[in-house]
Amino acid sequence: MRINKYLAECGVCSRRKADELVAEGRVSVNGRKVTGPGTDIGDRDVVFVDGKKVVPVTHYEYIMFNKPKGCVTTRSDEKGRKTVYDYLDTTRRLVPVGRLDYDSEGLLLFTDDGELVHRLTHPSSEIPKTYIVKIEGGIQESDLAILRKGVTYEGVKYSRCKVKLLGEENGLSRLEVIITEGRNREIRNMFSAVEKNVVFLKRTAIGALRLGGLGRGSSRELNDYEVGYLKSL
Repeated sequence: MRINKYLAECGVCSRRKADELVAEGRVSVNGRKVTGPGTDIGDRDVVFVDGKKVVPVTHYEYIMFNKPKGCVTTRSDEKGRKTVYDYLDTTRRLVPVGRLDYDSEGLLLFTDDGELVHRLTHPSSEIPKTYIVKIEGGIQESDLAILRKGVTYEGVKYSRCKVKLLGEENGLSRLEVIITEGRNREIRNMFSAVEKNVVFLKRTAIGALRLGGLGRGSSRELNDYEVGYLKSL
């Protein structure tokens, strides 16, 4: 088994992050520093990351979290801002399945099942993610048509999406947006491409898995049916 897959299955990090750890010289096997991502791990090998022994996980944990606005999706923050891990009540080394930026809220999944993280976040998966979005002012059907076809903003091409207007109130337009990519600040940039400013952004579903009535800043374990569903995607 390649070293990046091994670290992912042990819940250390994603495969991509594992490659970064290897490149930074932070991984060793049987006392020797790993020099390349092609290293294979066998049953008798002992792996260390930053001097700490990596222990294989035999039972994975799967958490749904309702991220509030005003925290970052990272374990620590150089600016001293609150992180999502300040809310999670677990001793396990869980990693987020994708991210939500500081000003966004809603559904985030956490797990130490590295293979599931890899499957759900890989670009080829194209798993639909549903958001409720509020923008300043109104929006024309012509702008919605542009968004549906995919837009380019600051040289970045964003794929087609589904978007519909849910209503207008107090000078704001409320929309439902469904995307399959999940790039950094994707929805905010999409609306910027049609000169609209997003003032509220909440992820409500990943595929058919919905946030439901889980309170802001709260989390719960996924049940067996929900875990099975995610693994089927």
